Amino acid sequence: MPVNDQEPATNQNGQQPDQAGTQKDQQSQPQNGKQDKDKKDDAEKKPLDPATKRKRILLGILVGVVVLVAGIAWWLHSRTYEDTDDAQIDGHLNPIASRVAGTVKEVYVENDQPVKAGMALVDLDPRDYEVQVEQLRAQYQQALALLGAQSPNVPITQTSTHIAVDTDSATVLNAEAAVASAQYDYDSNVAKLRQAEANNRKSQSDLVRYKELVDKHEIALSDYDQYLASAGSQQAAVEASRAAAASSLKVVDERRAQLLQQQNKLQEDTQNAPRQVAIRQANDKSSAASVAAAKAQLDAALLNLSYCHIFAPVNGIATQRAAEVGGRISVGQQLVVIVQTENIWATADFKETQLRKMHVGQRASIEVDSLSESFEGEVQYMPAATGDRTSLFPPEDATGNYVKVVQRLPVRISFNPNQRDLNRLRPGMSVEATVHLDAKGSKNGKSESSSAER
Repeated sequence: MPVNDQEPATNQNGQQPDQAGTQKDQQSQPQNGKQDKDKKDDAEKKPLDPATKRKRILLGILVGVVVLVAGIAWWLHSRTYEDTDDAQIDGHLNPIASRVAGTVKEVYVENDQPVKAGMALVDLDPRDYEVQVEQLRAQYQQALALLGAQSPNVPITQTSTHIAVDTDSATVLNAEAAVASAQYDYDSNVAKLRQAEANNRKSQSDLVRYKELVDKHEIALSDYDQYLASAGSQQAAVEASRAAAASSLKVVDERRAQLLQQQNKLQEDTQNAPRQVAIRQANDKSSAASVAAAKAQLDAALLNLSYCHIFAPVNGIATQRAAEVGGRISVGQQLVVIVQTENIWATADFKETQLRKMHVGQRASIEVDSLSESFEGEVQYMPAATGDRTSLFPPEDATGNYVKVVQRLPVRISFNPNQRDLNRLRPGMSVEATVHLDAKGSKNGKSESSSAER
């Protein structure tokens, strides 16, 4: 048989030589390990020398001192700042709304598009407002023409009333003169009546005397007839003078009545002259007011026409675009929102227990999560109220369900200018704010706060 086919030799126990050696080693290994363990235990039980013991004690003391110093340093450092991760970037969001109703004609902006102040955003169809402007412009021109036609009435009325008063004064003077003349005529006729009555009495006396002489045939009958005719004539003269006196008295009364009439007319014209002028002036003021009203309506129409062109009032980025060409919008409807990126700040909601040493003007660090960058700033304003007081539905503590919790107050932190990547900050970004409560900052903060309060 070949050599390769022979079976390996075995020892007396029926085992192969290699296997026997292995079993022997396995039996000897536990005995060696036990011996090493016993030696180690004996070494541990052996007392340390004094030098090694001192080294271990000094090392323990050194480690304890280092830990204590580190703890004190950390405690002192933690008292120099307050931080919170309940903070975010804030900014002004300017909603752009239409001030007039109309139809959208053009839209010049898209979402997330940067815009500049004065840039056109939306145009409305202006034709309705152009017609209204033309109509009100015509009314304004008409009011101006009416005012121009009525303006000369005031000086004309002033001149007319002045002339009327002067004329009435002259008429009164003439009437007074006529009364005086009539009174003179009356007095003259009364005097003539007195003279005629005296002559008549004398003639009647002579007639009686001559009648006796005629009856005695002492004078001729012709002489008596002459005296009789003279007595009749004197009697007629008395009647004529009496009638003339009565007529003159009526003329005096008539002239006095005319004088009274002219005096009343003069008084009336004198009193009504300023009133007529005031009426004309009031009419002019009314016309001027109508012109002003028409001008105001025209200005309002022009203003509404200008509102058809909607432009950006500030720099920023457009968002929430709602305007579409052809859409009908109403007054006050929001068309787009402009987010101001040049004027931003951080709002940090600190716990009320963190505000003990915080003041306006203290230095702050703002770590922006999305950029993994830190920015420098300072406390700009301290809060006015807690967040729950300014919420939509503040809690009612008087209901008996009050649970005391630490409140948070929003602190406004401004960014220092001229920092890298400031233009990348956007409202709503999450940040971690840290306010440094160092002595210098606290002092400055107190002074600035007091100055702000003053």
